Amino acid sequence: MTVLGAGAWGTALARLLQSGGNEVTLWGHAPEHLEDLRRTHRNERYLPGIVLPWELRLEPDLPRAVAGAEYVVLAVPSKSFRGVAQSLAGFAGVAVSVTKGIEHQTGLTMCGVLAETAPLARRAALSGPSLAQEVARDIPTAIVAASADPATAAAVQKLFHRPAFRVYTSHDLLGVELGGALKNVIAIAAGICDGLGFGDNTKAALVTRALAEMRRLGVAAGAHAETFAGLSGLGDLMVTCFSKLSRNHGFGERLGRGEAVPDIIASLHSVAEGYPTARSASDLARRLKVETPVVDETYATLYEGKSPALALRDLTARESKPEN
Repeated sequence: MTVLGAGAWGTALARLLQSGGNEVTLWGHAPEHLEDLRRTHRNERYLPGIVLPWELRLEPDLPRAVAGAEYVVLAVPSKSFRGVAQSLAGFAGVAVSVTKGIEHQTGLTMCGVLAETAPLARRAALSGPSLAQEVARDIPTAIVAASADPATAAAVQKLFHRPAFRVYTSHDLLGVELGGALKNVIAIAAGICDGLGFGDNTKAALVTRALAEMRRLGVAAGAHAETFAGLSGLGDLMVTCFSKLSRNHGFGERLGRGEAVPDIIASLHSVAEGYPTARSASDLARRLKVETPVVDETYATLYEGKSPALALRDLTARESKPEN
């Protein structure tokens, strides 16, 4: 099996799969980075302190990396996903997306992109509250494997399930993917709350109301409402909005403290997926005519130069209404 993407999440999952007795190939776009991993058996840039299995095969050539694989796990940033997925045009095994994003040009989730680029593959998504650092340290984690095909979801569950990595299944592929993508936008908003010095009341209210709009948007797109109360919705939302290990929360916190968006992006080693997803989610909401105030204000802060303090004030100053 092959993992595409040698960042924190791809490396953590390659380690997990190798520990289960599988033969695993890890591909990355930077040969010098892979050579460093080969030499040190560590990925200090993304997973400091974690020793990688000696048996892990490192391959800088993408066609060679996927040749003969029965499972391919895609752990690349959403902006690079289509380009990498195009290498799977003839792949007929199981393609598992662990990337949480929405393609801006098309509004497709990552498995939607796979449907176009890898039409012969059986598609699944793995999502849920799963910080890479904690998974790499074998800290107990629960996650969900989703596929429109129950047999594919079960196969992915069996592949990844470990004593410290519990995998559930779902047939709501779209809902699982949308939950994983949208929560990153909300995590930026939660980080802004902390950066502005607001309290736990503020963040709890923000996250609760944001969950309502995630569910509203997901249902309008064709997902199941109950999915957003599960691991890929509420679970992932909680960890990403409250953990100091969350890149998206950290992005928002720096923004709330007054740093400029371009400066934050330039300093990051890894992509904060909430940034591109805010634009995609805003477009999706407008297209489906769904009210998404938290997404809208986050988008305005990230792309229109609106001050975080004004965005939060406009959220709380909205017209009173019943809870739904």
